Amino acid sequence: MLNKAILMGRLTRDPELRHTQSNTAVASFTLAIDRDRKGPNNERQTDFIDCVAWGRQAEFVKQWFSKGMMAIVVGRIQSRNWEDKNGNKRVTIEINVDEVSFGETKKSRESGGFGSYDSGSQIRPEGFDMGNQAAPAPTFDLPVGGSDFAELADDDSDVPF
Repeated sequence: MLNKAILMGRLTRDPELRHTQSNTAVASFTLAIDRDRKGPNNERQTDFIDCVAWGRQAEFVKQWFSKGMMAIVVGRIQSRNWEDKNGNKRVTIEINVDEVSFGETKKSRESGGFGSYDSGSQIRPEGFDMGNQAAPAPTFDLPVGGSDFAELADDDSDVPF
């Protein structure tokens, strides 16, 4: 059987960290994920997916993620039965998180995000020219002899968090 979900979206709130009776960390958060197609009245549609991370993943999520940040989550879809305060039986569908990573750099987040949506709902990275001209190929100064590895001239050495 195969049960694997890969999602990319923005956190709707700060992650909530709690601990089980056996002191295992559990973080809950919700991702807002825009659908590719617009609704019948041309409005953008969004799904809100609940996610649960356990142990070290939970602590990582709580420490480094907050409301509005873009996250990439890999995990399993699970259903869970529970009973509310009034005794009604409920079912929750959620992602049990195996991996979580940053969906954007700190630099792009502070400058207003990764990119912008164009009229065709395609993401266009900042500074990307939509014209018909081909972008020039990047050039690298490689040292003569010795190693095939070289320092990139435009590397700003920023860590994404």
